[in-house]
Amino acid sequence: MTVFEAFHTAGGVLVYGIPEFRLPKSIVAGEVDKLKALGVTIMTDMVMGKVLSIDELMDDMGFEAVFIGTGAGLPMFMNIPGEGLAGVCSANEYLTRINLMKGYLEDYDTPVLKSHAVAVVGGGNVAMDGCRCAKRLGAEHVYIVYRRGEAEMPARNEEIEHAKEEGIEFLTLCNPVEILGGVNEDGKPTGRVAGMRCIRMELGEPDASGRRRPIAIPGSEFVLDVDTVIMALGTSPNPLIRSTTPGLEANRKGCLLVAEDGVTTTREGVFAGGDAVTGAATVILAMGAGKKAAAAMDAYIKSKSE
Repeated sequence: MTVFEAFHTAGGVLVYGIPEFRLPKSIVAGEVDKLKALGVTIMTDMVMGKVLSIDELMDDMGFEAVFIGTGAGLPMFMNIPGEGLAGVCSANEYLTRINLMKGYLEDYDTPVLKSHAVAVVGGGNVAMDGCRCAKRLGAEHVYIVYRRGEAEMPARNEEIEHAKEEGIEFLTLCNPVEILGGVNEDGKPTGRVAGMRCIRMELGEPDASGRRRPIAIPGSEFVLDVDTVIMALGTSPNPLIRSTTPGLEANRKGCLLVAEDGVTTTREGVFAGGDAVTGAATVILAMGAGKKAAAAMDAYIKSKSE
């Protein structure tokens, strides 16, 4: 049994995505050590689809079954003017640089920049993690900017309450339309974030998702003074694995297609689970899929030897 991990540390989103104050890294490290003690080999810095392909694992290296648990790490952006400015990043990048890479240390080669005012765009659990991290890193003002109301936020109620207790400012029914860049004393662009133009929203009739559709209120635009913008709009599976694996099919959202058992893919001997199949969901659902896949792989390998 070998685990191929893309980062330099094993643990996946438990290590790079979830902050220390919600899940101490020592707990994850303990679980990884237990796996090693059972005889599991863990190879880090292995970006599958680049370093090795699924074909190479099965044809050249002798693996009889492969499980894909690569998650949904491709961040979404709004495609509004100014998203290319320095000071704009995805929540994935922000949390990874803090949790795994320790970019808040002063002697780090590519540190997380000190922020005075931070806007986190989104209303899910990841947005709450991002805003609470920004507050801990010393930002004076941290805003959650969400286009629907608080009642429509997908984050768990306790995450919202924790954020409020820590001083996070909620700007609901508010949607960004442009990220503004600053200028220096000579009037030349700095290339860095200096503000975010937003527009007030109101809720209309329910859309396809069943939630009331946000509608912009004409003439309600205003500028929010921030120097950092974190986009926490959701993620989708990275196309690297599926684009380098013949016979591995995905749906229009990039999620791998599986059989009724929830883990058997369209490629023989290849199984998958977690966010790579469902889209962004929870750790506990991914763990459940891993257990289902383990049983399915065991049965598959045994059936080949009969």
